[in-house]
Amino acid sequence: MMLLRLLTLLVLLAVGVQTSAQTPQPIPIPAPPSLGAESYILMDFHSGRVLVDEQSSLRRDPASLTKVMTAFVVFSELKAGNLSLNDEVLVSEKAWRAPGSRMFIEVGDRVSVENLLRGMIVQSGNDASVALAEHIAGTEATFAALMNQYAAELGMVDTNYTNAAGLPDAEHYSSAADTARLVRALIARFPEYYGYYSERAFTWNDIEQFNRNRMLWQDGSVDGVKTGYTEAAGYCLATSADRDGMRLISVVMGASSPAARVEQSKSLLNYGYRFYETHRLYAAGEPIETSRIWKGAVDELPVGVAEDVYVTVPTRAYDRLDASMQVDELIEAPIAAGEALGALSVALDGETVVEQTIVALQPVEEGGIVSRLIDSVLLWMN
Repeated sequence: MMLLRLLTLLVLLAVGVQTSAQTPQPIPIPAPPSLGAESYILMDFHSGRVLVDEQSSLRRDPASLTKVMTAFVVFSELKAGNLSLNDEVLVSEKAWRAPGSRMFIEVGDRVSVENLLRGMIVQSGNDASVALAEHIAGTEATFAALMNQYAAELGMVDTNYTNAAGLPDAEHYSSAADTARLVRALIARFPEYYGYYSERAFTWNDIEQFNRNRMLWQDGSVDGVKTGYTEAAGYCLATSADRDGMRLISVVMGASSPAARVEQSKSLLNYGYRFYETHRLYAAGEPIETSRIWKGAVDELPVGVAEDVYVTVPTRAYDRLDASMQVDELIEAPIAAGEALGALSVALDGETVVEQTIVALQPVEEGGIVSRLIDSVLLWMN
């Protein structure tokens, strides 16, 4: 009998070990790394969730991180058809005289928009930034007003621009949080132009200059974005990396050296990828369920979300997510595609992590008089 009990215990222990091995346990999440920079942030690109935040709303001199917004405006003009990459820009004396980092364009040169973009993004040319600003808006001051309009649209509440290059000015400021928000919008809206940020070198006027973003050489998942430095700003770096479909954005402002901003950015990215994971829960335009529609040309209406729904959760916490959906009980035609009909909520351990509007995925016109009359009677009876 004792031998039988011992064998049974061994079998139970073996089953327990096997079950434990097959069911990965959630990883405890430690406190985020404490960096020497004055402000920093780590954000997931797809979900927008902020994973690390240290004084990210602190208004600071953004230095050449400003050029991310300058590029955003140029990309917007390109996408709107108001500008072409092949358009030639006449270089003014003001652009040629721009102090600081340079592309080395000359007064009177005619340089394509694309080459100026590469000179601004890869070489961080202040001269290229001013040339693009003047070409688009006539003056750099008017261009700065345009930059501020886009900043307001993106909800960058701690940002104000006075120039296109990031030269120091008392009224020229931004924050780590606003910069991350800007980078996220730039990647989402202009994927066709984002590739410029991964270029490691660019040659103009027989002068080859290397991208100041050393992360491009040290981390194969990094494909952008921009460095910055002034004495007032310290060393800044906005970084974006993509590992297995999970894209993270980090912004470090006020680091003590070029090496420090790189190491601090690495620490943020490694923390995010080690302890978090991002999942797409629902795809835009794909039916989540079908609802009854009354008085319409059809009786059923597919409903879903207008944009992809992502969630960023601690590693191995995906199975603890719980989704619920509330759809209007009474839906009557006519209905327009995209019309709000309810809400989707996703919770992790009882805490809401995602809320999204449920919309009609197709239009439904009113039915004929007979079908409307029948549905009216059925609704009255119900």
